[in-house]
Amino acid sequence: MAQTREVHAAGAVVSRSGHEVLLVHRPAYDDWSFPKGKLDRGEHATVAAVREVGEETGLQVRLGPPLAQQRYPVNAGMKTVHYWAARVVGDDDVGSYLVNDEIDEVAWVSRDEAVGRLTYARDRETLAESAPLRRGSHALVVLRHAAARSRRVWRGDDRLRPLLVPGVRQSEALAPLLAAYDVSRVVTSSSVRCVQTVAPYAEVSGWPLESYDDLSEEDASTESVLEHVDALLHAKESSVLCTHRPVLPAVFDALGVPAAALDPAAMVVVHHRKGRILATEAHHQR
Repeated sequence: MAQTREVHAAGAVVSRSGHEVLLVHRPAYDDWSFPKGKLDRGEHATVAAVREVGEETGLQVRLGPPLAQQRYPVNAGMKTVHYWAARVVGDDDVGSYLVNDEIDEVAWVSRDEAVGRLTYARDRETLAESAPLRRGSHALVVLRHAAARSRRVWRGDDRLRPLLVPGVRQSEALAPLLAAYDVSRVVTSSSVRCVQTVAPYAEVSGWPLESYDDLSEEDASTESVLEHVDALLHAKESSVLCTHRPVLPAVFDALGVPAAALDPAAMVVVHHRKGRILATEAHHQR
């Protein structure tokens, strides 16, 4: 029997004030839908969602809470589309977008108008799901450091234990994932393996790296973790907190969310607004 081909795509329901959402028109299909597109080989869905919105609308966005996936048959097999609520970073004017054979119209429309303009019922369902999440939120990314040298063979101070070569690759792959959430505050344990995990993102983004002894395995306490988490949860910016597996339960406890067993370089993204948690999602390195 022939195997059904799996096609993966990603996109976003982009909102702005005035209860408006961003739609695109595809002349090849003569349909109105949300900006979306196929993942490139090896590309993470979050990165693809931001890239596709940029390519199809000219706007830079930050991802908010995840929405239910769409899954439906296409000529090539079965297609799964990963969706997020999103907001624009910077200018939201689409008037200067250069139309092309793939997208010949980009428009901000009211949610009521979008119900009538969207071509597919599945998109109208996604639109309805996104309505409670239309207001802006921020992300707190709880990150376990990337793959490090084995504790058993490391002879020096454990705080100085570095990443392995695969861990360095993981840290580099994390940079576009963190960018997808527009992370602007980089907070980490001062241990070398944690600093090295977020250093590539700090370097490419230009945001300063804040390292703290009281997020390390040796010095973290319930009180210190709670202090850091509370500050980040009430900040009006997206952030990443990189720490160690033994410290993660205290982080999740401070957040009041179920503890997650994270592999090296895996993350839980906590979406919040004014200190209230709206949703969580987990991502793992492939």
